[in-house]
Amino acid sequence: MPRYDYRCKACGDTFELTRPMADSSAPATCPSGHEDTVKLLSTVAMTGGAPVPRPSGGGGGGCCGGGCCG
Repeated sequence: MPRYDYRCKACGDTFELTRPMADSSAPATCPSGHEDTVKLLSTVAMTGGAPVPRPSGGGGGGCCGGGCCG
């Protein structure tokens, strides 16, 4: 299940909840019991994976691989 970060507007604490995606927009109560919270945008860093393909066409680049664009 995904984890979501929240911040409590009353006490300023940030906390994390693990909940189903279907409940991601549901209200969250902070660990101190306050109900005035906001969901934070999370940043995800992905590493690894497939390399970025390089353009083919040999040589000069340009609109058609070089040579025809004068």
